[in-house]
Amino acid sequence: MNTPSTDSNPDHIDFIGGGNMASAIIGGLLKRGLPASQILVVEPFAEQRARLVQQFQVAVSAQPNAALERASLVVWAVKPQTFREAAAQTRAYTPNALHLSVAAGIRSSSIAGWLGTERVVRAMPNTPALVGKGMTALFARPAVTPADRLAVAQVIETTGDYLWLDQEEQLDAVTALSGSGPAYVFYFIEAMIEAGTGMGLSREQAHQLAIKTFTGASELAQSSDEAPEVLRARVTSKGGTTYAALTSMEQSGVKQQFISAMQAARQRANELGDEFGAA
Repeated sequence: MNTPSTDSNPDHIDFIGGGNMASAIIGGLLKRGLPASQILVVEPFAEQRARLVQQFQVAVSAQPNAALERASLVVWAVKPQTFREAAAQTRAYTPNALHLSVAAGIRSSSIAGWLGTERVVRAMPNTPALVGKGMTALFARPAVTPADRLAVAQVIETTGDYLWLDQEEQLDAVTALSGSGPAYVFYFIEAMIEAGTGMGLSREQAHQLAIKTFTGASELAQSSDEAPEVLRARVTSKGGTTYAALTSMEQSGVKQQFISAMQAARQRANELGDEFGAA
């Protein structure tokens, strides 16, 4: 899926916003060998700035300033509702930079209009990026060059896997599936732990069993050439325990409710673009 390379690193990578996703990317870049001196993070909260300095030894600033002019790549890791204001404060310093946004919902047309450049890439990562196991979907506007794409890929691959999309609208579906997806997994793990403790296991035992079941099943699905429904059928003997559990889920409409929930997430991603993304 990925085509790693090491010969096109951006000279300076600056971040607008220093939260979890920015930290995941910064950590990956430093592990790959990018010097901390080539990173600047603009972060309004003093406590967060202090954490970034302590953890990564990168330069920080409370607000955009002329130091951003050195950036060849600017990573936007801000909340959707603050993007427009942050862009207005930053625009004058970054006319020649490539811009990578990890903000949910905000469309690339809005970003391009706010920043006065067409060199914009949108990304939808997820929180496993914090442990180098992320999955990120990427969309590039037409003005983004092959070299720009390579530079973005080199940044994102430090946090896990990625794929390029041909249509920006698909990012809303990605947001619903993999962007929000870790929360669904945690939700099911919570339920499994609760069920386990209700059936006599200790919380520690139920936690270990639930976590290992999810990680093991995911590894099996990834390594197998067979579809998930085939793998599921292999452990579902008619009249057995797994059959009883899955029959109960089907009768309760769990699958359809889950699909409806993901559609709600997709709709909300689209609404964010309408609500906060007007140019």
